[in-house]
Amino acid sequence: MCGIVGAAAQRDVVPVLLEGLRRLEYRGYDSCGVAVLSVRGMERVRSVARVSDLSAQVAAQALGAETGIAHTRWATHGAPVTHNAHPMFSRGEIALVHNGIIENYEELRTELKARGYVFESETDTEVIAHLVHSLYAGNLFDAVRMAVKRLAGAYAIAVVSSREPHRVVGARAGNPLVVGVGKGEMFLASDALALAGTTEMIAFLEEGDVAEIRLEGYSVVDAADHPVTREPRIVKATDTAVELGPYSHYMQKEIFEQPAAVADTLEGIEAVTPAIFGDDAGNLLGEADSVLLLACGTSYYSGLTAKYWLESLARIPTQVEIASEYRYRDSVPNPKALVVVVSQSGETADTLAALRHARSLGQQRTLCVCNVATSAMVRETQLKFLTHAGVEIGVASTKAFTTQLTALFLLALTLAMVRGNLSVQEEQRHLHSLRRLPKALRAVLALEPQVIAWSQRFASKEHALFLGRGMHYPIALEGALKLKEISYIHAEAYPAGELKHGPLALVTSEMPVVTVAPNDALLEKLKSNMQEVRARGGELYVLADADTKIASSEGVNVIRLPEHFGLLSPVLHVVPLQLLAYHTALARGTDVDKPRNLAKSVTVE
Repeated sequence: MCGIVGAAAQRDVVPVLLEGLRRLEYRGYDSCGVAVLSVRGMERVRSVARVSDLSAQVAAQALGAETGIAHTRWATHGAPVTHNAHPMFSRGEIALVHNGIIENYEELRTELKARGYVFESETDTEVIAHLVHSLYAGNLFDAVRMAVKRLAGAYAIAVVSSREPHRVVGARAGNPLVVGVGKGEMFLASDALALAGTTEMIAFLEEGDVAEIRLEGYSVVDAADHPVTREPRIVKATDTAVELGPYSHYMQKEIFEQPAAVADTLEGIEAVTPAIFGDDAGNLLGEADSVLLLACGTSYYSGLTAKYWLESLARIPTQVEIASEYRYRDSVPNPKALVVVVSQSGETADTLAALRHARSLGQQRTLCVCNVATSAMVRETQLKFLTHAGVEIGVASTKAFTTQLTALFLLALTLAMVRGNLSVQEEQRHLHSLRRLPKALRAVLALEPQVIAWSQRFASKEHALFLGRGMHYPIALEGALKLKEISYIHAEAYPAGELKHGPLALVTSEMPVVTVAPNDALLEKLKSNMQEVRARGGELYVLADADTKIASSEGVNVIRLPEHFGLLSPVLHVVPLQLLAYHTALARGTDVDKPRNLAKSVTVE
């Protein structure tokens, strides 16, 4: 992780490299750097600050060249300090940038040290640079092809040699890499967005590919060293959606974009039909006797919510697994299960690996819910549903979550219909609710001033508890995650009924307890749980529906949502929790869009 840009042209490529890094900044990083083949030889500039600082250093050194690579790093091996920042050099001849993790780096490091290579960093990446150099005999493409066969783990790399100007070699396994095709110039990047404004012609490399770019074109071999064709296609990766407009932060902008994002995700859907998931969806969904949902982080919480919908509407057994754990345990595969992977980027390493593991166990019916049409996950599943959240810049996911919920609700309805559990009247009622969601979301967003008042009181706290019941328990989990991600307040979430089984010991007047309280069948039980908090002197912050008859009083702070929204209530109740996290982080002065230690696209295990 996190971002790669490379270029070979007959013009100064340094502005292209720096602009590419700027476009990838939203992914999160802790250092950045650029290396070029200039008239002065191989040159490098690195920084542990922002890309703007790197740009200033580049300008001060008057760095310019027609061949180069650049990188933003999210530290895995070695602290985020300058000598660990990419690009990595090997004996002044090879420069290399790398996303991913090399699992056998210690073995390779020992071998290369014995051969006289001196290591200047603690990274696994420097091992690759020295390995390529050790195999280099005048042809960089051949050296990289041989080197990657020695690597275990995940990687996307871009490499240049001081002896071969106008040539950049890239390779990928487990991490994305694309080729950008220009007129008499070529590019590499980890994301097509990095090349927006430079070229729209993008070729997507496949797992195990090694590619070289030259002024006149590019060539690719697959994992078996066979020449292959990766045809470029037009990708409109503009960054107009990346402009902040009137908002202070991307997270704030994306919270307020949710009504439009949900509306866009539902655009064109006039009926519940398998066709919205793909041409062969009718057969695949009809054959499924269960659902296995695989996801990480926020996407995992969307899956937990969907489990309630799938089992209550479609009456289909549903299992939700944390993707990073699923492939490392002995599970009992079901060849008739529908495997659903959920990811904003479609490149989440753990979720992709879980998908491949599920297939290796004979579970071939696969569907992805994803926000990026060109992602690996979309290419690797039989069925897909594209959410239309647009580019999400803030590391803490918001609109991706609500659009995932929307998509998964549609999946529950579709499976219900296929299994004969959805009448025409029920279909129309649910579709009507879905169409009303954007308007209902706007009404919830209007509650922001009340949430701001809460945030002023949360800002001085170091711990918080979130409670929910039924399908709102995952929403409590998501609320706790948002608060800890960007405000750095320790937050935990529990099913409210579990309060008396341990967490109640934590409750004091200094432990705010946020309660998601919709007017559903569990409301009276939830009210009893709230009384348990008050009896111990706890301060309650309650998100209630208009008709729950929960009143504000001493120690009980209530924000009322405009209406109860039935099964879709979780989509509405998460929004005040997003706003609470955002405004609490503002009050505490943290970096809202780039929280410490986190990255947007988690492309390493």
